[in-house]
Amino acid sequence: MPTVTVSDKGQVVIPAAIRKQLGITPGSQLTFTLEGNTIRVEVKRHKPTTTIDEGFGMLVCPPGPARRLQDFDIAQAMREDNHERP
Repeated sequence: MPTVTVSDKGQVVIPAAIRKQLGITPGSQLTFTLEGNTIRVEVKRHKPTTTIDEGFGMLVCPPGPARRLQDFDIAQAMREDNHERP
């Protein structure tokens, strides 16, 4: 069992082998519990990081009327925008 030293600020370094085995990375949260003279440390599990591909299909947009590029008149849209501004 490795021995570590507590710093002036109360900090300790978790040995690399233990961090790796438990998946402790920067930003991981740990829960401390006092059990008699023993400190129990548990990794607070969080949702794993996901990729963009895993979110595909989560947002659904109901189909609307078919639109074509020819239906958009940029000049008209700019005129309407200018009338709406003070």
